[in-house]
Amino acid sequence: MHNQTNIKQLIKQCLNGEQSAHKEIYRCYYKAMYNTAFRILNDSFEAEDMMQESFLTAFSKLSTFKSESKYGKDFVPFGSWLKRIVVNKCLTQLKKNKKIELWSDNLKPIENIGEADQLENEEDYQKITAKQIVESINKLKQNYALVLNLSLIEGYDNEEIAQILNTNNQQVRTTISRAKKKLKEQLNQYIK
Repeated sequence: MHNQTNIKQLIKQCLNGEQSAHKEIYRCYYKAMYNTAFRILNDSFEAEDMMQESFLTAFSKLSTFKSESKYGKDFVPFGSWLKRIVVNKCLTQLKKNKKIELWSDNLKPIENIGEADQLENEEDYQKITAKQIVESINKLKQNYALVLNLSLIEGYDNEEIAQILNTNNQQVRTTISRAKKKLKEQLNQYIK
């Protein structure tokens, strides 16, 4: 994998029209971006399409990418910028296919938000494999699987998820809490 200095150089080369730089950036990021798209869409063909569209969008908007914030303090890696494009494209695709209803208008906050995070016997849950966890997440309702993927796998915090999904922080917290509770119920089949 390239370091950020090399990526910045490749971006400059892309902006100068060097096709080999486009190919190199694609080679560096395509697997991670495909995996992100697949975790959201759960369909290999759609994930491939959205990944390709995301790269096309990123390359066409490359001149707008700024690796530093306007205040010069925060560093934004190219991979994070690209992943955000992938996530947004995938969410648009889900909405277009009407496969997802992200938020219910009557979603009530859970009083004890930490309740879903508590495990009766942590040792039992440590025996569960990553494959079983991923399978269990994929069995959840689409909006639950989506927020868990964004939170636990992609590493977005609640505020970032709220921005991505165009909702508020409280709704994200509530949905994540409910999703964790449902995931815990799914995982219980593996510890009996």
